Amino acid sequence: MGMSDIQHETHDRLMNLQTKIKNISGDVVLVGDIMLDRYIHGYANNLNSRAPVPVLKETHRHSDVGAAAHVARGLENIGLDAILFGVVGDDLAGSEIIDALEEEEVECDGIAIIEDRITTVKTRLIAGREYLISNQQLVLRWDIEDDAAISSTAHNAIIESAVNRIAKSDVVVISDYGQGVVTDEGAAKLITAAKHASVPVICDPKLTGLHRTKGADWVIFQTRGLDLMAKRMASNDSSQAAKMLIQENKWKNLMVLQGENGVTIYTEDDVVSIPCTLSEPRGVIGIIDAAAVAVAAGVRLKLEVTDIGHLANAACECIMSGTQKFTLTSDDLANRLGEVAWSLQISQR
Repeated sequence: MGMSDIQHETHDRLMNLQTKIKNISGDVVLVGDIMLDRYIHGYANNLNSRAPVPVLKETHRHSDVGAAAHVARGLENIGLDAILFGVVGDDLAGSEIIDALEEEEVECDGIAIIEDRITTVKTRLIAGREYLISNQQLVLRWDIEDDAAISSTAHNAIIESAVNRIAKSDVVVISDYGQGVVTDEGAAKLITAAKHASVPVICDPKLTGLHRTKGADWVIFQTRGLDLMAKRMASNDSSQAAKMLIQENKWKNLMVLQGENGVTIYTEDDVVSIPCTLSEPRGVIGIIDAAAVAVAAGVRLKLEVTDIGHLANAACECIMSGTQKFTLTSDDLANRLGEVAWSLQISQR
């Protein structure tokens, strides 16, 4: 039994993508909130004797850059040069972020270090039973963050610097975590400048900040985000809600990450669905960042919507494979594309 015509087409697409992703280059202007992610791993074998909470026995811990900084790292790891604009505090966490990014060769001149501001830190406790053969899961997350507004002087300088770099870039990514870097006026300036320069815009928005994405070429949701928006719009059909959002906000494409159900892309006239090929998808920490990186790569390569869907799906599968690796690399992405292509051949033997 051989592959069907559709399977042959998919196989060829994946192999072509694998070749292209290994040879990508370009500049990405990335504007957004910057955080530090901390992970504490261990075993949770018992409950506390005084409260119904697990007791975590720590085995190891590590830190990683988060939010827009995590996207910047992913872009660098697949061959795109990230030019990052945002803010950190004048503290140890802020220094740790900048040191890590500079080590990855991310351009950090656009990061403002603000005195007396607290850098956002998200700490995740991840644990499992020591005597069970199973993957660890998130037990608790606690956040340290500064809700104070960024001064208008500092914010205007960040946005103007970013706008000045757009004309010579290949892609603009706006990563909005609701911490003040992406504002109504700032987002409008960025998108307008990108439109004038014919540079595609990718947005990872907060649901409360969709008005800041008007005119974007790509917007990325997780499936629960679209479901929530459908309820707010009194729609029982997520596809209908997606089309309404596209028309209302003048988006070209809405990508919805559905975990074990793969990736779906809505356009004004079409719907493209790419199924997840993992037998046991696990972690979801970092899939939005991975998808943003994949879409940036696809846009830079001027790929068709279907190919960008395959690229984003493979990127999400890299994160959901259960390896506890939250950052995408070009090798991971190329290998995953090859594995999916190979599985198509094997399944028909």
